[in-house]
Amino acid sequence: MFTGKSAAGSLRSKFQLIITDSRSLGVLLLICTALSLILTNLKGVGVHYYNIWETEIPGFSKLHLPHTILHFINDALMTLFFFHVALDIKKEVTEGELSTPRRMMLPAISALFGVAFPALIFMAVARNTVYTSGWAIPAATDIAFTIGMLSLLGKAVSHSMKVFIVALAIIDDLCAILIIAFFYGSAPSVLWLLGVAGIAVVIYLINRYYQQKSVYIYTVILALGMWYCTYRSGIHASFAGVILAFILPIKRMPAFEKKIGIPVNFFIIPVFALANTSIIISSSSIAGLLSPLSIGVILGLFLGKPLGISLAVYLLTKLKIVRLATNTNWLVLIGVTILAGIGFTMSIFVSNLAFPDNKLYQDIAKLSVLIASGLAMITGYTWIKIATAVRHKEIIQPETV
Repeated sequence: MFTGKSAAGSLRSKFQLIITDSRSLGVLLLICTALSLILTNLKGVGVHYYNIWETEIPGFSKLHLPHTILHFINDALMTLFFFHVALDIKKEVTEGELSTPRRMMLPAISALFGVAFPALIFMAVARNTVYTSGWAIPAATDIAFTIGMLSLLGKAVSHSMKVFIVALAIIDDLCAILIIAFFYGSAPSVLWLLGVAGIAVVIYLINRYYQQKSVYIYTVILALGMWYCTYRSGIHASFAGVILAFILPIKRMPAFEKKIGIPVNFFIIPVFALANTSIIISSSSIAGLLSPLSIGVILGLFLGKPLGISLAVYLLTKLKIVRLATNTNWLVLIGVTILAGIGFTMSIFVSNLAFPDNKLYQDIAKLSVLIASGLAMITGYTWIKIATAVRHKEIIQPETV
């Protein structure tokens, strides 16, 4: 019989297992997306649920802050998500899988091809239409879902391939961040940008030379000021999180990672999913699935991603610029590149930025992202399972000569 303490300890250990399991976030996002879609389109409930996210926050408009719950999530809370992503990028570049030019070469070039091909496919489909501003929607791979799918596949995917796709997804996110910063902001205000630069310098200096514990409090206060300046500058406010991550000394990073990891993964991203997949499935949005916008997003993610990444790997190995592990299974590798076509957080985020004044276009783009991601999950998973079974059969029953 469990005592109170042992029962509490057992619950804590189970909770720790759940939050550290790489599949948990993917499952949670699927649940949030399904729940949001159902509630939005449920008769008698949908209007009220949809209106929750559009509710005005009292006084925020006068203070020039994101004035609705949806805008606050996307412009303020998601800054912490970008901070978290940028910390991961910095860690991998300084001491991880991207810490040497040789290690970085394959995932970096593959990521660039994996960003360029979906964008080119989208532009080819949507050229000369009102949808061209959505070219970056299919460019990003979702780390949470992709890692979750790789975890479900277990030993079917080798450790080296998992490292490759995670490194690729991290660089992919960096590309998406830069695209958002340079292509989806308004005309920048020099005065506010100077404010961002000035506060960034102060944050860097106090973290480098000030050793007291209160440095974390000062950093948070200054970071809020830098976020506000970024928000007013014309650059998307979420970029403040990226700036903060890159100016923090490496020795300060673990403390921030520890504090924000769980809130970002198990609160901010799920809330983002709930708010941004509140999509009204109407006759107009369904008809829109045949539009160049939808076709461009689906083809970009489902075909452009694997095509670009596979071509990059093939060229790099054919030209002997990089060498793959001797036991690399090319069929499994292609399956992994199909899984890279899973787009969610960044793709949905860009959908909002690409069509800020047209909710219908946003909904069509988001539905298309969900469709393409579902196709990539099912196809990639099935492909890898079949490729592994074929490989296993060849090893056990080799052809006789």
